[in-house]
Amino acid sequence: MLIKSGLNTYKWIDDWAKIPDTPGGRENGRTHSVVASRTGNIIICHQASPFILVYDNDGTLLSSWGHFPGVHGMTLVEENDMEYLWLTDEVSSRVVKMSLDGVEIMSLSQPDHPAYVNGQRYVPTWEAQNPETGEVWVADGYGASLVHSFSPAGKYQRSIDGTEGAGRFSQPHGINFRRDTHGPELFITDRMNRRIVVYDGSGNFRRASMSAHSPCCFDFLGDRIVIPELFTGVKILDYNSLELVDEIGASDRVGIAPNGAWWPPVAPEAWPNLAGTEHIRPGFFSSPHGACFAPNGDIYAVEWIVGGRITKLEKQ
Repeated sequence: MLIKSGLNTYKWIDDWAKIPDTPGGRENGRTHSVVASRTGNIIICHQASPFILVYDNDGTLLSSWGHFPGVHGMTLVEENDMEYLWLTDEVSSRVVKMSLDGVEIMSLSQPDHPAYVNGQRYVPTWEAQNPETGEVWVADGYGASLVHSFSPAGKYQRSIDGTEGAGRFSQPHGINFRRDTHGPELFITDRMNRRIVVYDGSGNFRRASMSAHSPCCFDFLGDRIVIPELFTGVKILDYNSLELVDEIGASDRVGIAPNGAWWPPVAPEAWPNLAGTEHIRPGFFSSPHGACFAPNGDIYAVEWIVGGRITKLEKQ
């Protein structure tokens, strides 16, 4: 089906690819993140074993590997003409760098921060690497709501908590770097504050946008940013102004209650398993958690649904 959205028209390809039929995929299998490699392969992480799935651009599964019980965030980086994946696991709290064929290159330890000495949990949700300095930043989105910096060698350096800019973070969920004429910029989805916050590569506040709803992560193509929002749809923003350019597949059945709590119109116990219900409809997203651009402007989106959901938006 064709979706006319803002300035663009997309061909909505529902269930563009399927996760493997495994016990873990049937019990969980939530598709958490997606990236496009420079070869055109689409890499997806989902909560089943093996957790990394590599597809060609026709949706054929090429390979799969890895065993993370709670894989959550995934970022593709390039170093010395090689591509790598940074991955977080919300269950084991592991943060690792891996080759595209599953070899572990580096892991990061829990940062030595007073929050964890004082009893707060460390639950990393996403990671990003400064393309100029090699520093690695890790978002503790489900724990102490901090964003930590590590040296290229993996040594903990410092943390930011949001008070340096728009205000104290509340669930800094997804992070990513974009190169700017003035140097790399670190984008942070401050999800429970319903905003997007931008820092320079050293962690100095630059700007923020309050136009978000439930932002999860970022990907960039030229002057466009794609952001999946967990309880609405997929948004495209202008990089410079952070203003909305386009919104795709926004559901009319979800929102946030006045008290700030998540409010999908189903009982909370049904949230993890929306697959097979009336909430899954072609042309509408239910719970987009990851999205990325292909070089030609196509968009791939994955959703936080048991059994997974992988959608391709083919730009016309």
